[in-house]
Amino acid sequence: MAGSETEPATTRKRGLFVSFEGGDGAGKSTQINRLADRLREQGYAVTVSREPGGTPGAEAVRHVVLDTSAAEPFGPYLEAMLFAAARNDHVEQKIRPALQKGHVVLVDRFMDSTRVYQGASENLDPAFLETLERVAVAGVIPDLTIILDLPPEEGLKRAHARRDPDAQADRYEKEDVAAHEVRREAFLDIARREPERCRVVDASGTPDEVAGQVWEIVQDVVAKAGLATGSDSPWNDDDPVIRRLGFRK
Repeated sequence: MAGSETEPATTRKRGLFVSFEGGDGAGKSTQINRLADRLREQGYAVTVSREPGGTPGAEAVRHVVLDTSAAEPFGPYLEAMLFAAARNDHVEQKIRPALQKGHVVLVDRFMDSTRVYQGASENLDPAFLETLERVAVAGVIPDLTIILDLPPEEGLKRAHARRDPDAQADRYEKEDVAAHEVRREAFLDIARREPERCRVVDASGTPDEVAGQVWEIVQDVVAKAGLATGSDSPWNDDDPVIRRLGFRK
């Protein structure tokens, strides 16, 4: 995995990296789309992506780990390494280049999901996960993480309601409420331990209400970052990865 941990921050044009975290059905994709639209209306260049995925290589890993559960028989340590490989490819191929151009980068899940899904849920060795995270992110850490908090029962209800009737639930959506509650508490624990980076948003309201809370947080961070407007957009309508993600331009 290629890393750029030694790249001096002072020598590169820096955008703003915002990750969205939370349980299944919390509305991350919806809120990312709304925020992206609002930022673009104000003239900011925005890159939208997701994890696992965001690049052809990382999307292939997503298919193996989530959509088919083909990696599950090999155990959680291998799965964690696959997620890390996908993340590093995502960082080097999409996130870092966009930040270097001064873009606002909005990503559906990032390193905190590994801390929660492989750490809190699978009880993997913390030292192993810390080393894996350091290599995977290669010095690229979110400036802001929005944690959408929602009771698991409501989140699963929403997730089931939005799913195509012919589509199968992924491996995590199939788990019981107790497993999702463990993850909810793990996300909240991260927010308590890293209050400078993380903000918790009550996701139980309407999409408009939640979007208002998100914007109140993000507009302040964007203003303090002093980002320029009018940069070239990284969107490519012919990119099959972007089309598959379901994010609109």
